[in-house]
Amino acid sequence: MSLITRVSQLFSKPEAKPQLGVAIGRSSLTICYVDQQNKISYQEMALEGNSTQKVATDTLTNQVTNSLMKLSTESKFSGNCQVVLPGSHYQLVQVDKPNVPNNEVVAALKWQVKELVSIDVDDMILDYFDGPTSAGVNAKVNVVCVSKNLLKAIVGSINKNALNLSIISTEVFAFVSLVPEQKDPILLVCQQPNEEIVLLIIKNGVLYFHRRLRGFSEISQQSKQELAMGTVDNLSLEIQRSTDYFERHLKQSPITAIEVMVPIDNEQYLLEKLAQNTDISVRLLALPKPHQGQRKYATAIGASLLSNLEQVDEL
Repeated sequence: MSLITRVSQLFSKPEAKPQLGVAIGRSSLTICYVDQQNKISYQEMALEGNSTQKVATDTLTNQVTNSLMKLSTESKFSGNCQVVLPGSHYQLVQVDKPNVPNNEVVAALKWQVKELVSIDVDDMILDYFDGPTSAGVNAKVNVVCVSKNLLKAIVGSINKNALNLSIISTEVFAFVSLVPEQKDPILLVCQQPNEEIVLLIIKNGVLYFHRRLRGFSEISQQSKQELAMGTVDNLSLEIQRSTDYFERHLKQSPITAIEVMVPIDNEQYLLEKLAQNTDISVRLLALPKPHQGQRKYATAIGASLLSNLEQVDEL
C-alpha cells in the first residue's frame, strides 16, 4: 500500500453499510432499507392468519421463512440486517439477578424463569439486560425468552441471502432507538398495527420500565366516540400506574413528557384526550427526519437503527 493510499484512508470517512430493518408482526412483516447512498425504501408483506390473535410458532416460522426468501429473490438487499420479534412471540419477565459469576448468569436464569414462561426449557433461548437499581432493592434483570425453532428459521432464511444478520431484538428496543438521548425521563405510548400497546419509560437513553397492555390491539377500529367512552380513561389509568411505580418504587425524578406512537386514524384525537387526563405534556413521538410520515413502519425503522443503540437485548 502506498503512502498516498494510507493518508487518503486516514482522512476518509468509513464507508456506510446498508442497513435492513425487519419487523415481524402478527399480520405483516415490515421492512425499512437504507442503502449505501442513504436512499430509504419501505415494504410491507402480509402474513396469513388472524391479525388479532397469536399465530402458532410453527405457522409464524413458516410464514416468516417464506417471506424472507421471497424478499431476497425480489429485492437486491445487502448489508447488515436487524430483526425485531413480535411481542406475541417472545416473553419478557423480571427476576432477581442470580448471585453467580457473569459467565453463569444465562444458565442460572433458564432454570429460574422456566416456571414463569410458557416456552419449554428445551426450546428456549434467552438473554437478559439489567434493570434499574434503587437503594434497598435487590438487583433485577429483565429476561427475554424466545423459541429456539423460531430463531433458527430466521437465522437460516437470512444466512441464505447476501445479508449479515447482526441483531435479533424486540420491538421494545426498536421503539427505544427512535428516541434521542435526553436526561429527563419520558414515557412512550407505542403501538404498531394489530399489536398491543406498550408503555416504556426512558431516561438518558436507558430503558427503565416496560409494560405491555392487553386489550388495546383493536384500538385502530374504534371511533372517536368509542375512544372517549372508556378506552382513553383505561389507557390513562395504566399510564398513571406506570408513572407512580417509576417515581415512587424506583425513586426516580418525575416524568416530564408523554410521547405517543399509535398510528391510527384518530391518533391526534387520542393524544388530545390523554392530555386532558394529565398535567404532563403529551405530544406525538417524532420519527427521525428521513422517516417522517412513515409511522406504521416505526418498528422496522427502529430495527434499522438498532446498531446505534448500546443497550440492546441481542439474542
